[in-house]
Amino acid sequence: MKKSLVTSTDVARRAGVSQSAVSRTFSKGPTQSSVAAKTREKVMQAADELGYRPNAIARSLITQRSMIVGLLFSYLDNQFYALALEKFCLALQQKGYHAMVFMMPDTVLDVEKTVSDMLEYQVDGIITASVELSSRLCEYCASQNIPVVMFNRTQDEPHMSSVTTDNIGGGRLAARHLVDGGYERIAVLAGWEGASTNRDRELGFITELEASGASLFDRAVGHFDLKKTAEATRALYSPTKAGHPDALFVTSDQMAIAAMDVLRFKLGLRVPDDVAVIGFDDIPMAAMPAYDLTTIRQPINRMVDETVRTLFDCIDRGPDALRRVSLDGQLVQRSSTRNPG
Repeated sequence: MKKSLVTSTDVARRAGVSQSAVSRTFSKGPTQSSVAAKTREKVMQAADELGYRPNAIARSLITQRSMIVGLLFSYLDNQFYALALEKFCLALQQKGYHAMVFMMPDTVLDVEKTVSDMLEYQVDGIITASVELSSRLCEYCASQNIPVVMFNRTQDEPHMSSVTTDNIGGGRLAARHLVDGGYERIAVLAGWEGASTNRDRELGFITELEASGASLFDRAVGHFDLKKTAEATRALYSPTKAGHPDALFVTSDQMAIAAMDVLRFKLGLRVPDDVAVIGFDDIPMAAMPAYDLTTIRQPINRMVDETVRTLFDCIDRGPDALRRVSLDGQLVQRSSTRNPG
């Protein structure tokens, strides 16, 4: 036989207080502070004796908030996004919210279905990481007052906020470092060309090369994929080519590490003596002695904080809180490139 549920009214009766005092005691909002310490103690004791637990579903019907934020990720094999997911979950929990994580397959149709599934849970907001939404989905979320904040990606949609590193500026930092290091045959190993992050990092890199009187020696595309990155690295150093790069700017650390493995263990090249490598992100693996990768650091803690703050501003204030945040990256030099000058 199913045990009957204990209600807040039962707790109020046992504690000798009003039902509203019980509700305020268990509230996740500022109304908690309006409960006197003695009353709180009586309520908590009664709740413990009766085995009472607040009903989140019932609360959501009253507050019109599910206290759930949808997190939409494309992949987690890149350490940067795995770290971001952990930090988002912790930040949301600190605010009394729960993260509902959805993984998004590659196709646009799958994005539509995944977001549709997410909205069935009445999420209060959505954070997307390296996922692009169609204009129709953006407009629908806006019409339902469900704010969307893009993390580490931008779109020209008027209904979405975004938080990124200054990818153009980061690309320029990478180019300046290689030019100052005396490298002359500088190549780019790009990620997925449809991503704003890759586009802007390449744009900044090439702009700074040209401003320095240099030019791009070669280019290949790794699509943010380990296998394709390995193939692209081999193509850059094909024996059929007349010359090979003496420096590589790789638009993510994950790809840079894969490229270094190919350069050293498949092609027999020395890093940085034969070829320098600089990445972008500063994932934990980049600092490992086996790679010691020079990179452009993304301020991931600040990015997560700004994303969460922007989302809750949008939840509380609506479209007036929409904003686009761009944070400065930082060059972190390690042994995969030589010292400038």
